Amino acid sequence: MTFARYTERTAFERPLTSGVAYAVRVLHSEREQFEKHQGWTIKRMDTLEKNPVHKDDYNPDLFEPSPIQEEYAPVIFAQDIISHVISIDLLSGKEDRENVLRARKSGKGVLTAPFPLLKTNRLGVILTFAVYKRDLPSNATPNERIQATNGYLGGVFDVESLVEKLLQQLASKQKILVNVLDTTNQSYPVSMYGSNASDDGLELVSHLNFGDPFRKHEMRCRFKQKPPWPWLAITTSIGILVIALLVGHIFHATVNRIAKVEDDCHKMMELKKQAEAADVAKSQFLATVSHEIRTPMNGVLGMLHMLMDTDLDVTQLDYVRTAQASGKALVALINEVLDQAKIESGKLELEEVQFDLRAVLDDVLSLFSGKAQDKGVELAVFISDRVPEMLIGDPGRFRQIITNLMGNSIKFTEKGHIHVTVHLVEEVIDSIEVETEFSSNNTLSGFPVADRRQSWKGFRTFSQEGSIHPFSDSINIIVSVEDTGEGIPIEAQSRVFTPFMQVGPSISRTHGGTGIGLSISKCLVNLMKGEIGFVSIPKIGSTFTFTAVFTSGSSSSKEYKSQQINNQTNSVSSEFRGKRALVVDPRSVRAKVSRYHIQRLGIHVEVVSDWKQGLSSISRGSSAFNMVLIEQEVWDQDLNGSAHFIDNLEKIAITTPKVFLLSNSISSSRANTTTSGVCNLTVIPKPLRASMLAASLQRAMGDGNKGNPRNGEVPSLSLRNLLLGRKILIVDDNNVNLKVAAGALRKYGADVVSASRGMEAIELLTPPHRFDACFMDIQMPEMDGYVSRVAFRTSLYNSDSEIEFEATRRIRDSEQNINDRIHFGELSVETYNNISNWHVPILAMTADVIQATHEACLRCGMDGYVSKPFEAEQLYREVSRFFH
Repeated sequence: MTFARYTERTAFERPLTSGVAYAVRVLHSEREQFEKHQGWTIKRMDTLEKNPVHKDDYNPDLFEPSPIQEEYAPVIFAQDIISHVISIDLLSGKEDRENVLRARKSGKGVLTAPFPLLKTNRLGVILTFAVYKRDLPSNATPNERIQATNGYLGGVFDVESLVEKLLQQLASKQKILVNVLDTTNQSYPVSMYGSNASDDGLELVSHLNFGDPFRKHEMRCRFKQKPPWPWLAITTSIGILVIALLVGHIFHATVNRIAKVEDDCHKMMELKKQAEAADVAKSQFLATVSHEIRTPMNGVLGMLHMLMDTDLDVTQLDYVRTAQASGKALVALINEVLDQAKIESGKLELEEVQFDLRAVLDDVLSLFSGKAQDKGVELAVFISDRVPEMLIGDPGRFRQIITNLMGNSIKFTEKGHIHVTVHLVEEVIDSIEVETEFSSNNTLSGFPVADRRQSWKGFRTFSQEGSIHPFSDSINIIVSVEDTGEGIPIEAQSRVFTPFMQVGPSISRTHGGTGIGLSISKCLVNLMKGEIGFVSIPKIGSTFTFTAVFTSGSSSSKEYKSQQINNQTNSVSSEFRGKRALVVDPRSVRAKVSRYHIQRLGIHVEVVSDWKQGLSSISRGSSAFNMVLIEQEVWDQDLNGSAHFIDNLEKIAITTPKVFLLSNSISSSRANTTTSGVCNLTVIPKPLRASMLAASLQRAMGDGNKGNPRNGEVPSLSLRNLLLGRKILIVDDNNVNLKVAAGALRKYGADVVSASRGMEAIELLTPPHRFDACFMDIQMPEMDGYVSRVAFRTSLYNSDSEIEFEATRRIRDSEQNINDRIHFGELSVETYNNISNWHVPILAMTADVIQATHEACLRCGMDGYVSKPFEAEQLYREVSRFFH
């Protein structure tokens, strides 16, 4: 398309050419791959010469394929006016093959013999030039020119049209007859223009030079009627001479223009190479930034983690946790910047794993629960029952979107609530129940909110007719994050999703941030085949809504990982299944959220709006309520009513239920448990989530299981069993990281030996040795004067390069050499500890977050990959493959 557009726009510089085309040189060994890449078969030219067709009936698929030969010259680029020649092999013609081969040997323009042009069937010629891969000296040999040939550039000339245009400028066609002949073969001249009828009148013969000394051309002019007067003959001769000079000048200009086009092609190729080199440089810069910034941060986080395992008082532990939280925030910021860079380069990909959507949102709630309680902001999540339990997609990236949106809401909301809802798109379209009316009585906290329906107003999903996704296992969900914060100023709303743009400088100073969270979220939503939008009213709040397409996970074939996530919730649900609960809450939206979380435990829930309805439900119930959950707002607004309700509860209830207080702020309830004369009220802190709610109910109702190990103890115990007594070599040029890694492994009982250079590792791991495994940093600064870091990064982004990680390569070569010599009996197996097949597991350690790192480590001879600092679960997953 670029070639066609360029030649069409510059056609005015070649007024007498019918078009320009480019044919590429293809060897027979490359033909099959070439045709597969182009999507068409190389066609035979002489078939076209023998069987000219009308232009409206032209069909290139009917022409015969080019016969088998050593090489081909199929046309791949052509000006639009002659685009029908694409796929035609110039070397399959009879005379054209000789001329094309002569052009590349000589390095000069070569003219073909006259032949009927395709479609028009008028006689024409082609001026052909060879295009070389590089600049050649003027004294280059023919063989050197052949080897350097890349393709052929040709200009097509319609001789009849060319001569007619010139004659119209210089003379009248009724007075003078002109014949143009190709006299290369003197015995059989070929008429290129004019009539063959003889005339006894005077005739002027002129030789024409078209730039190819091999071809001979003549122009014969004569008067059509009586011989002209002598002065007219002189004028005519001068005119013909001018025509000949003009034709020669046109051909000369055409040759120069084609040479300029060839130079422009070379410049375009150079610019393309520079752009590709810039892209590689950017990727290498990302790898450097990832490692060089994260490496010291991981050292800090690792040492803080080790410090937390020592004996600290409460104040010291608080300081360490604060420092660790700040370090993690910085790493998260670095990851955001790198995510944005990966999105721009198109290297961000999504996983396809099974996950529990409700568990993901519970994790996000836990992340922000502390900040929400400190501010007194109510935080809640509601997921429709129609949303499947298990989905297949990328839970990490989905969590990242929710975290970005909720993080912004927490940051800019000082009062009211933040409400996250998840529904199927079909529900929003078909049911009015999930639509939010602009009313303070129909919100989570009673504060007015921005109408969420405006946030999805422009979504294409809602304008489609019929089924949104034709595949039965496709699940299209819609997620809304509603807050009662500051809102976004009208003038700033147009740049909300622009990277590194914030509402204003005061926002950056007050709340911090880089301004790329929403930009990344939008890109992730697009990757999930969804859309994102928002509505915001200053001083009222904002609502962000996005859609995402997942695949329904089959509950009958759950993966081990998803089973592990739901293990605890399922066991807790069985303990409460069949129990009944009464919720006292006048706000329907808030009561709906409470019902959702309590029902997740298998408890039957009934909701009432005041004390009177609550007592009525308890008194008339055929079965007893096991628990009563009262909203903090209801309790505080009517203390007399609260006391009356508690006093009458024991009188009318069959079995006195446990009473709980749902509180948004621990400080507002004065303690974890508040006493009201008659009954103890156990406070359940918000936001509600299944695990926390189940734990609170278990403790209050005497069902608490205190014997369960804390999070992380199981993998830690398993790691100790695997690593106890194992001799492990750690190789890292950074002393801090070396201490962190060694300390982490010694924590699990390993016998650790440290090395700071690659040469030390090679010496220590040369058989025979006693090491069970090696953890090696993949970016060592030097290896016997060899800069392996540069080689690694270059190969990481250039798939054509072989990864040259020197230390690992030498260790593997040494092991292979000894194994081969033991196998052929050259070495005694007893000398090598009775091991006939030496292969020490080498695990890569890196702080890189580039996606290609893992595959690159495996390609360079390593056996696995662990990130720094060590995480117990990942470390266990890797070492368990080698130790049993």
